[in-house]
Amino acid sequence: MALPFPEDRFDVAVMALVVFFVPDPAKGVAEMARVVRPGGLVASYTWVILHGGFPNEPLMAAMRETGRPPPLPPSATASEMGALETLWKGVGLSEIESKEITVWRTFRDFDDFWSTSTLGTNVRAMIAGMSAREIEDLQLRARRQVTVGSTGTITCSARANAIKGRVPG
Repeated sequence: MALPFPEDRFDVAVMALVVFFVPDPAKGVAEMARVVRPGGLVASYTWVILHGGFPNEPLMAAMRETGRPPPLPPSATASEMGALETLWKGVGLSEIESKEITVWRTFRDFDDFWSTSTLGTNVRAMIAGMSAREIEDLQLRARRQVTVGSTGTITCSARANAIKGRVPG
């Protein structure tokens, strides 16, 4: 929101998996552009939070089924491709390019999936407030959200939106 650097200091500024946590994404992107020299790059990539692209989507879907929607970051809509493009254009960046990236994570089994997916602070706090029966129900729902391979592994996909633009000059 207020980078402690002078204008035109860097060749590149990158915001990795963060833009949806920034309270004012437009100000954050403007700050990145401010500290990048003319001709330099401003880039970001972010999980697609609202449309099933988050790596923990199977658990998030199970939470929504229970009527306990998972907490969203303060600027979740900033993860949308259109919103990113608007942010980049809004600070006057040029040569804007964007693309969606798909990645896969494979877990040994459901226990590996569960323990990894529940590491996040917000998820842990939400689960801590649940009874043993509610947690068991959530686990059953999460099991239905994943596909188990022939060897017991679980592979989940996630999507990220990436964008970059040049500081004019």
